Amino acid sequence: MLGCVLGLVPATWMHAVADSRVRTVATAPARDVAVVFGAGLWQGRPSPYLAHRLDAAAELYRTGKARVVLVTGDNSRVEYDEPDAMRTYLTERGVPDDRIVSDYAGFDTWDSCVRAKKIFGVERALLVSQGFHIRRAVALCRSAGVDSYGVGVAEPHDATWYYGGVREMFAAGKASLDAAFRPDPRFLGAQERGVREALAGPRR
Repeated sequence: MLGCVLGLVPATWMHAVADSRVRTVATAPARDVAVVFGAGLWQGRPSPYLAHRLDAAAELYRTGKARVVLVTGDNSRVEYDEPDAMRTYLTERGVPDDRIVSDYAGFDTWDSCVRAKKIFGVERALLVSQGFHIRRAVALCRSAGVDSYGVGVAEPHDATWYYGGVREMFAAGKASLDAAFRPDPRFLGAQERGVREALAGPRR
C-alpha cells in the first residue's frame, strides 16, 4: 500500500502544479513564444501526433497568440532531424521561416525546458503537446523557470494514446526527480539569440 501511495505522489504533484494552466488553442493566453516538443518522425516527416502539435502551433501563430515558435527535438543522428522536419512542416502551413527557432538538443522534456530558459532566454511560453503529456511539460518548464501555460492537443483514444498515458505514469517519477535535483541537460552549450532576434522583427 505504501508503495502505491509513493508511486502516485509524482503524478499528484504534476496535476497540482499544472491542472490550472492547461488550455486549448482557443482559450490559451497570448505569449511571445510557443514551444513544440518533438514526437517522432515517420520517413523523415512528422508523425501524426507531432503533426497535430505543429498544427496547433501554426494556429497559435495565425491567431496572434504566439509570435515565435520554438521547435525542440532530437538531432542526435545525421539521419534523424526532428527540428528541421518540424520547421518544414510549419513553413508549409504559413508560419514564416524567420519566426521559427530550432533547438537541436531537446532530447527529453526536461532538457527542452532548461534549454528554452538558459540557452534561448524564454521567460514565458505556451507549451504545445498532447493531453497525456502536457501537464508534465508545464510542471517541468515551470520548475526550470519558464512561466508556462500548456495547450493540450486532443487525440482519439487509440493505442498510441493509451500507450502515452501509461508511459506518463512512469515518466512522472523521473520528472519529479528532475524538478527536485535540476540536472543540467545532456547538452547545454552557449546562449543563442534566435528567439530574441525573431521577436525583434516586424509582425507579418
